Amino acid sequence: MASILDEYEDSLYRSASVPPSRAAVGIPHSGYVNARLEKETPIFNKQRIDFTPPEKINSLVVSSNQLCMSLGKDTLLRIDLGKPDEPNQVELGRKDEAKVYKMFLDHTGSHLLIALNTSECLYLNRSVQKVRALSRWKGHLIESVGWNKFLGTETNTGPILVGTAQGQIYEAEISVSEGSLFSTNPDQYFRLVYVLEEESGPVPVCCLEIERGIEGKFFIIATTQKRLFQFVGKIPEGTEHQGFSSIFAMHADYLPSFREFPATFGFSEIAFYTPKLRSNPRSFAWMMGNGVLYGTLDYSRPDSILSEERVWVYPSDIDITVNKPISIVLTQFHFLLLLPDGVKAVCTLNGQIVFQDLFLEKFGTLTRMIKDPTVQQIWIHTEKVVFRYHVQRESRDVWKMYMNMSKFDLAKEYCKDRPECLDIVLAKEAEHCFQNKRYLDSAKCYALTQNYFEEIALKFIEAKQEEALMEFLIKKLSNLKPSEKTQTTLLTTWLTELYLNWLGILEGDSSKRNLYLDTREKFRTFLGSPKNKDCLFNNRTSIYELLASHGDTEHMVYFAVIMQDYERVVAHHCQHDEYDEALSVLSRHRDEKLFYKFSPVLIQHIPKKVVDAWISMGSRLDARNLIPALVNYSQSASTQQINEAIRYMEFCVYQLEETQQAIHNYLLSLYALCRPDSLLSYLEQAGTNPNRIHYDLKYALRLCAEHGHHRACVHIYKVMELYEEAVDLALQVDVDLAKSCADLPEDDEELRKKLWLKIARHVVQEEKDVKKAMACLSSCALLKIEDVLPFFPDFVTIDHFKEAICNSLEDYNKHIEELKREMEEATQSAKRIREDIQEMRNKYGSVEPHEKCAACDFPLLNRPFYLFLCGHMFHYDCLLQAVFPNLPAYKQAKLEDLQKKLAAAGQPSKGHHRPKDADTASLGKGQQSREQIKADIDDIVAAECVYCGELMVRSIDKPFIDPQKYEEEMQSWL
Repeated sequence: MASILDEYEDSLYRSASVPPSRAAVGIPHSGYVNARLEKETPIFNKQRIDFTPPEKINSLVVSSNQLCMSLGKDTLLRIDLGKPDEPNQVELGRKDEAKVYKMFLDHTGSHLLIALNTSECLYLNRSVQKVRALSRWKGHLIESVGWNKFLGTETNTGPILVGTAQGQIYEAEISVSEGSLFSTNPDQYFRLVYVLEEESGPVPVCCLEIERGIEGKFFIIATTQKRLFQFVGKIPEGTEHQGFSSIFAMHADYLPSFREFPATFGFSEIAFYTPKLRSNPRSFAWMMGNGVLYGTLDYSRPDSILSEERVWVYPSDIDITVNKPISIVLTQFHFLLLLPDGVKAVCTLNGQIVFQDLFLEKFGTLTRMIKDPTVQQIWIHTEKVVFRYHVQRESRDVWKMYMNMSKFDLAKEYCKDRPECLDIVLAKEAEHCFQNKRYLDSAKCYALTQNYFEEIALKFIEAKQEEALMEFLIKKLSNLKPSEKTQTTLLTTWLTELYLNWLGILEGDSSKRNLYLDTREKFRTFLGSPKNKDCLFNNRTSIYELLASHGDTEHMVYFAVIMQDYERVVAHHCQHDEYDEALSVLSRHRDEKLFYKFSPVLIQHIPKKVVDAWISMGSRLDARNLIPALVNYSQSASTQQINEAIRYMEFCVYQLEETQQAIHNYLLSLYALCRPDSLLSYLEQAGTNPNRIHYDLKYALRLCAEHGHHRACVHIYKVMELYEEAVDLALQVDVDLAKSCADLPEDDEELRKKLWLKIARHVVQEEKDVKKAMACLSSCALLKIEDVLPFFPDFVTIDHFKEAICNSLEDYNKHIEELKREMEEATQSAKRIREDIQEMRNKYGSVEPHEKCAACDFPLLNRPFYLFLCGHMFHYDCLLQAVFPNLPAYKQAKLEDLQKKLAAAGQPSKGHHRPKDADTASLGKGQQSREQIKADIDDIVAAECVYCGELMVRSIDKPFIDPQKYEEEMQSWL
């Protein structure tokens, strides 16, 4: 194991060595350089707004990018932060000494409530320029407003809650008429629903918040100076517009649940954090006299949504009597406290102050701090200056805090995009699990880190945690790249060794049977993993050696199956006499080469099943390659076992229609050995055409002769057309068989007669049966009594041949009469022919003066011409021109030669008709030679009519246009 570890370490250094600069300074082998290349911006980045108010700022509210600012006594400034260059100024129109006490802006930035110190309240909608007094609200100093985020629109607030300085909670609704603004009072109603009290009696309602949970449940949070109240109740679906009176009515007889703290500085303030993609707040922070109570909101709880509550106590530098906090806002991981001289940011994860910002005295006294929940911007103002804080990457260091709190899942969540931090978290989690003896979890985490491989491996080895070490190696292996082949090979081999050791230990302990089965399944999954397939295949020899060294034949077979090394699987089964299993593997994977290799062994033990498997393979197997197995098997087996070989050969011949000579020869040998009846049937079915017979005739003849199958030999002789040998052998078996052979040479009467004479001689000399000999004469018309008589002995009497001799004489007499009749018919036929010839000599035809040549359509009598019996007439030269191209080459040459001779003999006569015999006799010797030449030309040219003879029939497939002149002809038509 140590050697494998060393090899892996060396390969790891070779493939991913540490740069010299890192090694020199001792940087841990983490794969990341933990350095900040540029100065990181702070989380809370302050910006002073370039704005100089004409009067002092009394109050400022921001929501949905809408900022409202009260200036001086009677001015209201509205700014759409999306269009900061277009401010809107509205006059309150107050002539008295009233001042703005507080302002409240809803979540949409549409509804603005302006509370005056004269216990009056004004309303301004974003879409109008005129401030309207709320008459029903008069006489109440408004301290807080709980907006309805579920039903509120730009023109209607829906039911809202209003808290007063006397501890009263009112329910109200404000609506703006769309037809003519403020044609009616905007405040629809204003009714008391509850009064909050402390020990001393009614106290101001500092904050109000309305939230909706699941299943129609509503949570209303109200705070006083020392107490935080929660009102919980359901509002039936569809009745939300009726308000929250029913919830407060449930607490008319008893106090709602509340949290109370003893200290107070005269007021309190609660802040909420709402993620951008959520409609409900996720956490809260309540600033009160003892400190800040903060936690999360759990809407599934029945009575209180406050969860995971913690109290951050004010540090010593915050004295609630001197520099008490003014405001609080809450972000995702921090709450910010506004103090008279600056801001402190406290992390909600660990309660540590992570940010402080002091303000110069020249800016004036800090008045209030608010947050726009939609854009997550924080605003602070004095009487003459406005500041804005941008929250940037607030979660950048959260992972470290969660890691120090051992909340590793959350830590990994917040550094998943920062691999260098994730590696630190994983290493810390791995070490934490190791120290707590959660070795498997530790191995999983270590495998994901960039720590030194050998250090981690040795750590598990020293702790004797082989199972954890295996888990570490498996995870490490799964994280390797395909290019890291050396590391993959070493890890795979090492894991195989560890699995085998662990299985060996567990197998001997019956009490750990379930663990053994589970480990075995994991090992098989490891061997069959697609990712490890290539590595295992390339190193299968080493894996086989490991399996063999542990004597684990079960997994050796399993691994061989995975590697598709079925040869090893089948060999294993054969070595252990598991022939059925071996054949099952062969049949399942249908590998032809394995069938050829293992069939000689399997057929010795399970012949029928093997033949069945061969047959199921069909044409995929080449039967020639199986013949050696069958030969070895048939030589050592009984007749019953040989039948299996015959069954497969018959399947190849009759079902697969094999034509290989070796297959047919082997089937013949099996038939000759065990089934002589089937032998003759096979030979007859193969036929008698040598070109369609697939067995070797000479081999078959020798084989049948060796085993004494004479009828089969006779059949083969017949196929080989060795009829004399066939008859000679057939006479040893059956005379009738010999007779059937003697009639086969139908085209050779002499041979047929010879064969019948052999049969006759055998019948007379061997069987001495005169009657049977006489029957031979009647079976073959070629034999006569005189051919058979020499075979009979001298002592045979004439009585035996009397009838045959008489029949022979009668046949001769009939033959003579037939010859006479044929001679007479021939004489008459010759006479008729001579008469026809004479008649043809005297035959003539008449030609009218207007007749035209059938070829050129010119008058016929202008030039020498031919007249045919069919009626067609041609000029000599026209007929010659039509006939010459269609004559064979030798006739063309002969015609040209005759024309030359004719030209040499003198000018031709004007008529080309043949002279009569009398005229011919009176001509001279030279003239006769010339007439003979003309006759020869006529025989060639005028042998038949060019339109009615064979020449026209032969030219039926000739194109009308010569292919060589086709293009020219086509152009002429264009």
